[in-house]
Amino acid sequence: MTRVAVVTVVHGRHAHLDLQRQAVARSQRRPDDYVVVAVDDPIELVAGGVPDRAPVSVVRHPAHPLGLPIAAARNAGADAALAAGADVLVFLDVDCVPNPALIGAYEAAAASLELRGDILCGPVAYLPPAPSHGYDLDTIETLAEPHAARPAPESGEVIRGGDHDLFWSLSFAVTASTWRRIGGFEESYVGYGGEDTDFAATAAHRGIELAWVGAARAFHQHHPVESPPVSHLDDILRNAALFHARWGRWPMGGWLAAFEEAGLIAHSPVQGVYEKL
Repeated sequence: MTRVAVVTVVHGRHAHLDLQRQAVARSQRRPDDYVVVAVDDPIELVAGGVPDRAPVSVVRHPAHPLGLPIAAARNAGADAALAAGADVLVFLDVDCVPNPALIGAYEAAAASLELRGDILCGPVAYLPPAPSHGYDLDTIETLAEPHAARPAPESGEVIRGGDHDLFWSLSFAVTASTWRRIGGFEESYVGYGGEDTDFAATAAHRGIELAWVGAARAFHQHHPVESPPVSHLDDILRNAALFHARWGRWPMGGWLAAFEEAGLIAHSPVQGVYEKL
């Protein structure tokens, strides 16, 4: 019997977690474990047993002075799930709502001889601002728009291979053996950006493909965003430099170009680094 765990990292956004829990409770294949990693967050206040919400087990994780330690927190959640015997790890960002088929679709893909060694990626569609009464799980799919820059296969379709830089950590799954082969997320990344691109780069280096699983659909709850994310400038510069040191190329090129165009940073041809102005 395959044991499937869902791992979600939380730092605030309790309303997002509440809707995710409602959706997980409606899953055709419920997870055997639902691990919520609370980063400096009193999540126990909202994570107790509530009707129509999937039960969770909470893993406490400390804050980091430089920012949200998302890479280390995901690893801590995976460690807890693997210790409980998980065969398949499903990672969902707290603002992502799974459709009823998502967990079962990831489990089926992970059991496939062709796909079991891949990183399994589900398409994530973006929701508009919630109406005054909140999102309705019965109709949420009709509101969501696919991401224009990511593959969006149909429900019964799988697209294997492609650009590892299109990997996103909003929704993905791996078998326990693939997770161990990749080695988890590089915990030197702290704060916004870079850790998911590094995870995919490591996978590519080790010959691990991506597979986009159309039936594993999720919906991204709306929240305000910055474009480019100026409030995360220091994080992005630090994490981009770390990625460059590890892989010899610059990630997050669109954001770096936007910051440079805005006069916030400059690329030093002598030092070969981006510097804050």
